[in-house]
Amino acid sequence: MSDEAARQRRALAAGLLLVALWGAAFSIQKVAYAAMGPGAFLFLRSFVMGCCAAGLLALRGRPLWPRLAPGEWRPFLFTTTAGPVLHIAMVTYGIHWSTAFSSSLIMSCGPVFTLILLRLMRGTRLGPRQVLGVVAAFCGVLLFMGEKLLAADWRASGGDLLLLVASLVFALYTIWVTPFVTRHGGVEVMCWTTLLASPVLMVLSAGAAWSAGYAGLAPGIWVAFFWTVVVSAFFGWMIWGHVNAVRGVARTAPLLYLVPPVAGLVAWLTVGETFGPQKMAGAALALGGVALAQLAGRAGGRV
Repeated sequence: MSDEAARQRRALAAGLLLVALWGAAFSIQKVAYAAMGPGAFLFLRSFVMGCCAAGLLALRGRPLWPRLAPGEWRPFLFTTTAGPVLHIAMVTYGIHWSTAFSSSLIMSCGPVFTLILLRLMRGTRLGPRQVLGVVAAFCGVLLFMGEKLLAADWRASGGDLLLLVASLVFALYTIWVTPFVTRHGGVEVMCWTTLLASPVLMVLSAGAAWSAGYAGLAPGIWVAFFWTVVVSAFFGWMIWGHVNAVRGVARTAPLLYLVPPVAGLVAWLTVGETFGPQKMAGAALALGGVALAQLAGRAGGRV
């Protein structure tokens, strides 16, 4: 086996391992949320992520304070507000209120929102198959959520709706952050936005953290917290960037379609989450629509 073939195989193995970690993380997060509360989790997450970002920048010999031109600061702050502030806060409470499988499925629809926003904001033309994929994805999500709405499960339905909004916000962040990543580098921009967002999130969640009672938490909860934040989130995205660099985005991105099935399997095995025919059909339609919208765009050279 050539060195390049071995490198490709290692990258694929790392990508599949990340899919398993990210799929399991939804159930692990919910365990941590139930024990410490989403607000207290968000406070600690922001502190730890800020420390990780500062440490990574120091190891790379990069400045902790963003080196931006005067004209870049305003759009950079808007970008930070959309991504590491609003998106993270909404996802935290959305996952807490919803279920593990629902959360993973709805968050996988982010690329569909990106296509819609590119069409609205920049006039990007969508091909017929992309339009069909967008429609199918939204019909699938509605079918998936319909069971909860008909059962008047307002807490879970509210969580699903919040996650839909969070996916829309993240799509906006994805569009806004791309020019900064091109000019300054992906790792640097991720760390800088994290450092700017962390104090804001800590202030917003300080009240919940004050009454959390961290000292009484079981060791397993701390393992779940650090596993979710440090291993799955921070280092997971670092490794994902490496996998993309080795295999290419077009070959790597389809692996993300495996995250919801893994999340559903883990939730079924660990917390007893159940899935009826309507949910399964809606999930299949939604994931199929997302895949069609993305892959059709790449085939046509538009995305």
